[in-house]
Amino acid sequence: MYRYLPQSLSSLLLLPPWEDKYGLSFLLGGMGTVLDSHFLALTAIVTVGYQFLFFVITALLKFDKVTDFAGSTNFIILAILTLVVKGSWHFRQIVLTILVALWGLRLGVFLLMRILQWGEDRRFDEMRNNLGKLAVFWIFQAVWVWTVSLPLTIVNASNRNPSIKPQDIIGWIMWSVGIAIEATADQQKLLFKNSPANKGKWCNAGIWKYSRHPNYFGEIFLWWGIFVASTSVLEGAEWLVVFGPVFLTLLLLFVSGIPLLEESADKRFGSMAEYRIYKNITSPLVPLPPAVYGRLPAWFKVAFLFEFPLYSRSFPHEERSN
Repeated sequence: MYRYLPQSLSSLLLLPPWEDKYGLSFLLGGMGTVLDSHFLALTAIVTVGYQFLFFVITALLKFDKVTDFAGSTNFIILAILTLVVKGSWHFRQIVLTILVALWGLRLGVFLLMRILQWGEDRRFDEMRNNLGKLAVFWIFQAVWVWTVSLPLTIVNASNRNPSIKPQDIIGWIMWSVGIAIEATADQQKLLFKNSPANKGKWCNAGIWKYSRHPNYFGEIFLWWGIFVASTSVLEGAEWLVVFGPVFLTLLLLFVSGIPLLEESADKRFGSMAEYRIYKNITSPLVPLPPAVYGRLPAWFKVAFLFEFPLYSRSFPHEERSN
């Protein structure tokens, strides 16, 4: 009977729920529009609450095996919540929600199974008994989830529903390529580390022959795909959601991703000639044949392939590529 709910809260509350042929989801959608038209406050509140719950579990029980699972599943919750609350069910919204949910489910289950198998998360060795550091970690994780989810949040909150455009197809393809690379890299590294023959070695099997961090490349690429697929509905200030994939890229390139892993690997394997050769001829992020990457000039690697000096702070100076 009603195609749209009133935009005032008072008239919204007067609408008989049984006369709404779209049911509860449509009622929630109207309330969400009244309170927060772009779902920014809604997703922030849900994210903070969800992460705070796991922070309490971690702090009280000293149980940190669910940290990555909490982050990944938070994306799923925001994706489904914003889709249901809006209740418009546009094809683009459904597709992007499914893509983000699939990514979050795969990554969450993989990381949970891996940490349960390994038995400990060394990142928390210095945090378990330091409530301040632990709180900073969970705050940062909440910021990460909310920020990276922005493109999908805005798409699911939008009333615009243009026909499928080339950027939609391009974005979906980017997501498909990215998740295939990320999932393949994760599985290959897990199998490599689980083999007793590889104890004390760095992973250079499969796609790891072509990139030192192919899983990060896949994750960055798929989230840029989500952004590209969202651009057909963006208007005005909504384009600021580009900060989502930008934030993720900067995070993995300069903060908690590649720099930490490069420093750790250099300290463990830097004295091995084979490792130094591997690092000199293998791209840090974008998969490339070693024969090609190893011959590129240093300035080109820095400018276009993210071979930044901070990745070699613990690397023997005389062995760095020219």
